[in-house]
Amino acid sequence: MKHGNVENNIVTPVVGLTFFAVASGFLMSLIPLSLAHFGINQSLTPWLASVFYFGLLLGATCIQGVIKKLGHRRAFIIFLSLVGLTVALMLLIPHQVTWLAARFIAGMAVAGVFVVVESWLLMANCPKQRAKRLGLYMAALYGGSAVGQLAISVLGTEGIQPYLYVLGLLFLATLAPVLIRSGQPISHDQQSINRKEIRHISRPAIIGCIVSGLLLGPIYGLMPSYLSHSSAYAEHTGLLMASIILGGMLVQPAASAMSTRMSKSLLMAIFCLLGCLAVMGVLESTSVVMMALSLLMLGASSFALYPIAITLACDSLPVEKMVSATEMMLLCYSVGSVLGPLLATTFTQASNGLIIYLGVCLITTCIYMLLKSAETISSGQKPIAG
Repeated sequence: MKHGNVENNIVTPVVGLTFFAVASGFLMSLIPLSLAHFGINQSLTPWLASVFYFGLLLGATCIQGVIKKLGHRRAFIIFLSLVGLTVALMLLIPHQVTWLAARFIAGMAVAGVFVVVESWLLMANCPKQRAKRLGLYMAALYGGSAVGQLAISVLGTEGIQPYLYVLGLLFLATLAPVLIRSGQPISHDQQSINRKEIRHISRPAIIGCIVSGLLLGPIYGLMPSYLSHSSAYAEHTGLLMASIILGGMLVQPAASAMSTRMSKSLLMAIFCLLGCLAVMGVLESTSVVMMALSLLMLGASSFALYPIAITLACDSLPVEKMVSATEMMLLCYSVGSVLGPLLATTFTQASNGLIIYLGVCLITTCIYMLLKSAETISSGQKPIAG
């Protein structure tokens, strides 16, 4: 393998991520819906979401050293195993303090999973190949998450059995890096991004990652409760959550293709505008079908931002900086994810407070990205640079 080249085997991260995504998607919705069974107050829901993303945030600051020391494959095994241990801990000690601690540790471990897989796939010298690989990554992540959401209806949310299914899926995810030992990228050549390089990373890329967290934190953490407490759609919670994730999966090929052909900041503006239309659709829905389609559009717009933003950030960086870049972008995403559920709860006086919050995030981001895109065009920069 050539130095800096990435002719690595991407089967390991994609297969492992797919099983992890099914487990994680199921678990994200299972936790808020199963609190009552374990005697935990429902008011803990936003705190469980925020503490998870706080763990994600802290984890994103220290992953590079682990990968550099152990390599991508071993780090992947350790992080997946740690997520499984936190689920087991929640079952063994069903107490709110234990659950908060477990979700915090899980957040740190999931940060490791994301940085390992993203950097593994982004280690390509060609921007087009990076975009394709990241599109594959997002499709596997959101496709698996959609299947996990559908599992709510099939496997239920009562008792410990659903959590045992989650543990089984995490075990299958770990088998991929355990059994496939070849093809990981060279880790010892990784370099950190210095302060001068940070100043030159695209601002729309950083904002795109933060806003992605502001949107997805509440969608994962609060949307299941919002839907389950809606008398009209309560029995369709799993299906409607799957619609959101399915939208995120289906949009990835289009987002990947378009990101190499037009300004990435303009593309993010377009998806935010689509999200605003989706929010209006959710608020005006009169049937399950209309609600599902609106949430599909909401998922497409919300989940498209992160891959576009991260490829924009990596466009001008060498392969040796990929782990550091993905770590930094995940840190930005995590900041948004920590703040998102807490900010969304400030809108709860309104009956559709969560949806209104998402709409405010989307419209303000749309305006910002349009302004940045206009600046890029007026300054004569290449549109692809964002």
